[in-house]
Amino acid sequence: MLIFVTLGVFLLMECVTWLTHKYVMHGFGWFLHEDHHEPGYPHVFEKNDAFFIIFAIPSAGLIYYGANSSHTYLFFIGLGILFYGIAYFLVHDVLIHQRFNWFKRTNNWYLKGLRKAHKIHHKNMGKEDSQCFGMLFVPFKYFKEYKKSN
Repeated sequence: MLIFVTLGVFLLMECVTWLTHKYVMHGFGWFLHEDHHEPGYPHVFEKNDAFFIIFAIPSAGLIYYGANSSHTYLFFIGLGILFYGIAYFLVHDVLIHQRFNWFKRTNNWYLKGLRKAHKIHHKNMGKEDSQCFGMLFVPFKYFKEYKKSN
């Protein structure tokens, strides 16, 4: 049963990410996110990477507290956040922005659709008027052309 808690939290994190991206990163947290929208940012790390820490702290705390108390469900909540963070890293930093030389040539329609939606997000370089704030679930229109070819 607790595995469903982890899965539910993983799915809920997409909503949290969308809201955080739209209202925090493109809102009062723009000072941390802005360098992520600069083309060809020359550094290995971006200020935007601070959001990794922001999400990792509650995950680590929940895992630690849940493993060391009678509230084991907290461990599985933290695990759901952790698994989403891993998925976010692999999809956003590795696949989409190719910050590492892994998975450069994918033919998967779903992954191509995610890349396209994120490119649309970055088409607008500023804080305002962006779209496609999700990471794993984006509007279906970005998958259509790739789904037909597979």
